[in-house]
Amino acid sequence: MQYKKLGRSGLMVSRLCLGTMNFGAFTSEKESFEIMNRALELGINFFDTANVYGGKKGEGITEKIIGRWLEENSERRDKIVLASKVYGAMGDGINEKYLSAYHIKKACEDSLKRLKTDHIDLYQMHHIHRDTPWDEIWQAMEQLIREGKIIYVGSSNFAGWDIATANEEARNRNMLGLISEQSKYNLFNRKIEHEVVPSCKYYGVGIVPWSPLEGGLLGGVLKGLKEGRRNSEEIINKLKNNREQIEKWEIFCDELGEEPANTALAWLLSKPGVTSPIIGPRTIQQLEASQRAFTINFSEESLSKLDAIFPPAGESPQYYAW
Repeated sequence: MQYKKLGRSGLMVSRLCLGTMNFGAFTSEKESFEIMNRALELGINFFDTANVYGGKKGEGITEKIIGRWLEENSERRDKIVLASKVYGAMGDGINEKYLSAYHIKKACEDSLKRLKTDHIDLYQMHHIHRDTPWDEIWQAMEQLIREGKIIYVGSSNFAGWDIATANEEARNRNMLGLISEQSKYNLFNRKIEHEVVPSCKYYGVGIVPWSPLEGGLLGGVLKGLKEGRRNSEEIINKLKNNREQIEKWEIFCDELGEEPANTALAWLLSKPGVTSPIIGPRTIQQLEASQRAFTINFSEESLSKLDAIFPPAGESPQYYAW
């Protein structure tokens, strides 16, 4: 396993992050335990979850599964960097969502109970909420840090200017600010290269890409169709308008002699600013297969071919102005 500092912090995390969104919703608790055990064996120390994961509103099912896994063996907690999130609705109450200080405090304490731990290593805002002032948000986070309930703060699905604003407001309070940003980023969807990637580089914010396979579109979907494997309606609809592009992608992978899923992960690992792509295995086999990504290296010619298939988004403002 390879490791890298998370943004400008001194925290070392594995270069693949174990995403747990499938736990409870698609993967049983028993299988989830097996996947987490195997992840530790493979050297993965970065585990990501959220209070809204698990498929049932307000129940925090995925966090509860992780909590029971941690409770099963007390030594596991110190072996992982545990990340969770706040923002989504955890009930029908008017204050059971978003980023008010009221909700941040309650959501964190509820997550700690479900996770059966006394602290969350990386507490991430799952989305921006521009109706809540940064003074309020950072005061709430500062209080949680002071109480030892969280250590670092990260963001997810932020715009470039939100990352800049958040870090400047934190600087005014003499706080470390954001150390990570979780964004949708993959070969098919490179939009964050406009402004999010440059802002993360400037502020020393580590990029943690989610959906590295675009929901399976980059995972060998055409071969899957031929072999009769089921694919989601979303993937089928995307293929209607992008089939030629995906055909070129799978031909590229065949010529490289690598599986599409591993190639897509390897490309992300090669991008400056990317710390740890999030993998969301439903099975141990999928988890183990992902390790191949570390052995794939791209020549300049290969990278040029990929840019021809999936054009770079271009950094703002150069991509649209002189």
